[in-house]
Parts: sequence; C-alpha cells; structure tokens
Amino acid sequence: MSYQVLARKWRPRDFTTLVGQEHVVRALTHALEQQRLHHAYLFTGTRGVGKTTLSRILAKALNCTGADGNGGITAQPCGQCKACTEIDSGRFVDYIEMDAASNRGVDEMAQLLDKAVYAPASGRFKVYMIDEVHMLTNHAFNAMLKTLEEPPGHVKFILATTDPQKIPVTVLSRCLQFNLKQMPPGHIVSHLDHILAQEGIGHDGNALRLLAQAAHGSMRDALSLTDQAIAYSAGQVSEEAVRGMLGAIDQGYLVQLLDALAAEDGAALIGIADAMADRSLSFAGALQDLGSLLHKIALAQAVPASVQDEWPEAGDVRRLAGVFDAQEIQLFYQIANLGRSELALRPTNTRASP
Repeated sequence: MSYQVLARKWRPRDFTTLVGQEHVVRALTHALEQQRLHHAYLFTGTRGVGKTTLSRILAKALNCTGADGNGGITAQPCGQCKACTEIDSGRFVDYIEMDAASNRGVDEMAQLLDKAVYAPASGRFKVYMIDEVHMLTNHAFNAMLKTLEEPPGHVKFILATTDPQKIPVTVLSRCLQFNLKQMPPGHIVSHLDHILAQEGIGHDGNALRLLAQAAHGSMRDALSLTDQAIAYSAGQVSEEAVRGMLGAIDQGYLVQLLDALAAEDGAALIGIADAMADRSLSFAGALQDLGSLLHKIALAQAVPASVQDEWPEAGDVRRLAGVFDAQEIQLFYQIANLGRSELALRPTNTRASP
C-alpha cells in the first residue's frame, strides 16, 4: 500500500478534531443545530489553516444521513453513511470542488451554474466549493452574482481564498464570511505531538517547536515539514535533526555570543563567528534569530512573567536579562535588525561566505 502523507492521513474529519479555528467551528455548529443555514459561505485565511477541510466537513454536515440512514442535517457527521465516506474519499457526486486558478473564465462559470439548477443526484444538497475564488475574472464574478444571491434551495456555495481583498464587494455582500486564523505555535506543537505519538515515532518537544516556528502558522506546512523530518532523521524526530534539516541556528551560538559581549571578549566573538562559518551557517538567519532572542530578553526585563518555561532558552533569557541593561539590549536589537538588511553590503571576508 502506498504511503499517505501526514497532511492527508490526519486531515480532520469533523468539527471536534479541527484545530485552532474554534470561533468558526462555534458559529457553524450553532447554525447547523438551529437549522439557520446560509446559501453562500466564504472562508478566508492563509494557506494550510483549514479552508478546504472546513468545506468538506460542512458538506458532510449538510448531507449526512446518519449511520442508520435516517439522520438529518447535523453538526456531528457520523462518518459512516454514504455521503460522509464518499466526501472523505472525494467521490461524492454532489460535492464539487473547483479550482478557480485553472477554471477562472466566464465559460467555466456559466457551465457550473447551468448544472446547479438540477436536483442533487444522491445527496440532500449540491455543494459547490470554489477554491482560490479571487482568481476568477471580473466577467466570471459578474456571471455568478445572481445565482450566488438567490440560488436554488438545494444548492450551497462555499468559497475559499487566501486574498479576500481581490474579491468584489458585490460577491462579499452575498456571503457569510469567516476569517480563519493562523495556527498558534502551541496548537501546532500539541497537534504534532498527538500525531507522532499515534504514529509511534519518537520525538522531543524542542524539535516540534522548531517545526511549528518554521510552519509560520500553517498546519499543513507543519505536517509537511514533519514528514520531511521523519525521513531526514530516519524515524526519530530530534532537535538536532530538525535543526540540520531546516538549517536553523543552534541557540547555543547566540547565547555564547551574548556572553562574550557581556565579558567584552573580542577574541571569543571572532571565535564564535569562525565556528559558525566553519559549519556554513547562515549569518542572515543568525541575525534574525539573534533579534528574536534579544526581543525575548527585552520582554523579560520589562515583564519577567512573560518568559515561558517551555522555551528551550528560558533559563538563558532570564540570566541575560540581568546581565545587560535595557539600553544595551535595545542597541544590540537595532544592530541585529539593521545588519540583516545591510549584510549584502559587507566587505569581502575570507572566512565567512554564508
């Protein structure tokens, strides 16, 4: 049997397993329970936060007939009836996913709307999911306006986009809009921890935090990076392996650098820079991580309670907050940020080329 990537294998099948979008789940759940159903929904948000997943769950909720075949619209799809299983496997004839990036013209939209007037073949509703809807042409948007405002009673539209600013206000006004949030790192870490435990794959917390940070709020990106980390580390997702895969800077270098600054030890500073160059570490990445570390130290100085024990560098942050004064940290922070933009202008260096 072919391997199924984690992002597909662990795609949420119902509202209870969807992570990080509680505000949307709450609104949709109440609407389904009270039978207050809109005819057009718009899901917006960056990539990998659950737009398509929500669309499929909503389609199941609208068409679920229950395990005994006598169920109705529900906020808790059974996952066993024909509609639920076929939507999960992508075979449900009355759930149509359309990619607006490759079907963006007025002809494609007219063809879709012509079919919408016909009753569902096997489901309760015909659900049209148009992904990346902002890619449609102006003529295509105009063609769908009337149907989107007053569709047949058996039709539901679900629109999804990463760029809602490009959608005409005439379309926005006809939809119930939900803005999906980027996933907080804590949600990503806990979800990855659960998945890897179920998969029987060894891992450590710091490795998951690095993966969550690199995902930039996208659960799909986090799962894809986790797949890569499993392959890279031969099945044991360790911090060292993830740092090597991502090219992330070992925070130990940055702590040593700040300790050398505190001791005013120029030779030690040059030695640390040489060690980083020997390992071909990115100086741009080092400056970015250094800025992040200095920001945490500044927070620790202003609000000591802001330091979270789960940070791998929490002890060093607290210690360094007492070593430097606030003005020094601010100066180092500005140097790190300015250095990133001016790194390309540095004099030619025989030691470091990253």
